[in-house]
Order: sequence, then C-alpha cells, then structure tokens
Amino acid sequence: MSVLQRILPRGLYGRAALILIVPIVAIQLVFSTEFVQRFYEDVTGQMTQGVAIDLDFLLDRIEASASLEEARAEVMPLAEALQITLTLPAGADAPTEDRRQTIDLSGDTIITTLHERLPTLVAADLTDENRVVSLLFDTRLGPVQAELNRRRMSAANPHQLIVLMIFTSVLMTVIAYFFLRRQLRPITKLAEAAEEFGKGRAVAYKPRGAQEVRAAGRAFLDMRSRIERQIEQRTLMLSGVSHDLRTPLTRMRLALSLMPEDAEVEALQADVAQMERMVDEFLAFVRGDAMEGSELTDAVALVRDIVDRAGPSVRLSAIEGTPEPLEMRPQAIVRAVENLVSNAQRFGTRVEVRLLFQERSLRIVVEDDGPGIPADRRDEAMRPFTRLDASRDPNRGAGVGLGLSIASDIAFSHGGTLRLSQSDALGGLRVDLVLAR
Repeated sequence: MSVLQRILPRGLYGRAALILIVPIVAIQLVFSTEFVQRFYEDVTGQMTQGVAIDLDFLLDRIEASASLEEARAEVMPLAEALQITLTLPAGADAPTEDRRQTIDLSGDTIITTLHERLPTLVAADLTDENRVVSLLFDTRLGPVQAELNRRRMSAANPHQLIVLMIFTSVLMTVIAYFFLRRQLRPITKLAEAAEEFGKGRAVAYKPRGAQEVRAAGRAFLDMRSRIERQIEQRTLMLSGVSHDLRTPLTRMRLALSLMPEDAEVEALQADVAQMERMVDEFLAFVRGDAMEGSELTDAVALVRDIVDRAGPSVRLSAIEGTPEPLEMRPQAIVRAVENLVSNAQRFGTRVEVRLLFQERSLRIVVEDDGPGIPADRRDEAMRPFTRLDASRDPNRGAGVGLGLSIASDIAFSHGGTLRLSQSDALGGLRVDLVLAR
C-alpha cells in the first residue's frame, strides 16, 4: 500500500468530503493569489500614484517658495484642500526609516511606488493604528512631514474580503456536505443490506436516493429474492429426496435384520449404514443453514455442549477474550463444529477446542495430534467430495469429503471464513472457524 493510499480516507463519506473540499480550497488559493496580485498590488499602485502626484505638486510649490513663511502661507491651504497635513519644518515624531506591519499585503507596493515617484522621500511609516501614513521629505527649506489617510492609497480594510470569502466557503461546504450526505446515505444502507445478506441475515431495505441508487437497490432486492427462492426450492426438493431415499433404506435394513447373520449379511448391513451416512452428509451439505433463523446465542455454552458429547478425547482448553452472546444460526454452528471435531477424532487421538473472542470476530479453533494436511493441499481439502488419501475412504469408516466444505459454507454465511494450518500445540491439523461479530 502506497503512502497516498494510507493517507486518503477509505470510507465513502471521507472520500466524498475530500472530493468536495479539495476543489473549493484550490479555487480559494487561486483566487486569493490572483486577488492579491491584481487588487493589492495593481490597484494599490494606481491609487498611490494619484497621491504621489498631489504630493509632488505640493513639494514643487515648497521648492519654489522664497522662505519657510511664504511656503506655509501658499502651500498649507492647498494641502488642506487635498486632505494632506503638512508640518513645516518636520516634527520630532517624523519617521526616520521605512516601516510597515508584518502582515501588510499592500505596504511594500505603497512604499516602493512613493519612492519611485518622489525622489525626495526620506522615509514612510505605515504602522499607525489609525491608518495614518506619515512621510518625511527633504526639501530646500528643510525637512517636511506629510500625513494622510491610508484609505487614499489602498482599501479601507483589505482583510474583510478574504475573511468573508473564507466564511462563505466554509458555509457553502457545510451545506453541500449536508446535501451530499443525503445522497450517500442510501448507498451506505444498500452496502449494509448486502453485507448482512452475505452473513445470512435478510434485513429490511427500501430503495431510496437518486435514480441510479434506486435502480441498484431494486436490482439487489430482486437478486436477494431469487437467491432465497432458489435456496428454498432446493431445500424442499432435497427434503423430498431424503424421504424417498430413507424409505427403501429402512426396508433394506429391516429385511437384513430378519435374515440369518453371516459374513455376507454383515457386509450388506455395513453398506446400508454407509449409504445412510452418505445421504445424511449430502443433505447436510446442500441444505446448509438456509432454513434456520439467526438468534442471539451463547457461543461458550454451545461449544461446551459439543465437547461434552464428543467424548474424553476432546476438551475445551481455553476461552480467550470477553465472552458475549453472538447473533448466529446455532444449529448451523453446531453442525460445523461437530464436523470439525469428528474429523479431528477420526485422524487423531487428542482434540483441543479453543474460543477466541476478538473485537470483530469469534474464532473457534479445533486442533488435533493427527497427521494433518500438507500446506499445498489445504485448499483442495475444502472442496466438496474431496478425499485426500486412502485413509479417508468411506468404505473404511471415513466420510465422503464434505465435512470441511459444510463448515466453510457455514462460516462464509456468517460473514467469516475457514482456515487450515498446522497446530503448534499438538502437531496435527489446526482449523480456525472465524465468525463475524
């Protein structure tokens, strides 16, 4: 997994929010950059040039005056008319160097433009809290101080527009996310219904949302109905087949019991018993847990009961985690665990069962001290009707190769899986029946 994949959100809501927010942030950055360049630089430069023309006119009149008193009498009325305050000569509070605030988007433009248009400018101070710009000029009659309002050279409050833009963007993002969430909720509900159906639970679901989401929801409901109908039809058909097969087998067993016992009759009785066992396993495999309802079940009591009935070779070795009731099909889980325990007893002399309650799953572990299954043949072992060697021949008391397949199907219908590995404790086969919580 790449770094980008680890950083990006995995949920639908997170990714939708990312798709929504990234363009807005990008537009804000582009707009802000262009706005600062065009407005706070170009517009400020043009306004400052107009002020520089007024100041240049006043400075020319001062340079043309014969004395300081004549300059005051002639220039002061003109400066007042131009809304500029002149001090002849400059006061003690006159600036001695260029100064501006740290966060001043237009300060550099103002100072640079004034120096370019007014060669006699010594210093400019833009730090006054009342937005008064103080300038110091060097003239023939001595230093001259000029003060004027900052509004004549830049916007009165340049930060208001940016704050308003950010506030509006956040507000519109929240509103857009609210409407987007209404569109995403039906997709989330559809995903939850599909996930629950994968675990064997049919939850109530009604198609909502946009037209495409409604179409997907209706398609899911049609698919779920077809699957449920096919499972029900298959189960009903196999129930009839079960009845039809058991009847002749019962007659054969009864007829054999009335015949004198000899080697041939005993062989026939063994064949009949094997046929009944094969029929039972076939029916258990195709029936699965389709006709069973899920309920809140005490998994510890369920597994403990199976272990007690299995005999002295099987023991419940450990219960890890916090035991809590789980939503499951109890008869199906009993069938799966019994198959695993029966297989372990068939090929080993010691069997241990453990329960591991984890955050998102329940793990039922069955281990034995038998020969195990090679790693390269474990996938093959879980296929239906697969017997790996002669020791698993049904004519010698083994099954028909459906035990692991039945357990795997039941685990899958509960949102879990079946895993085969080697037992570290006993050396044989370890089977992990994982059920989603």
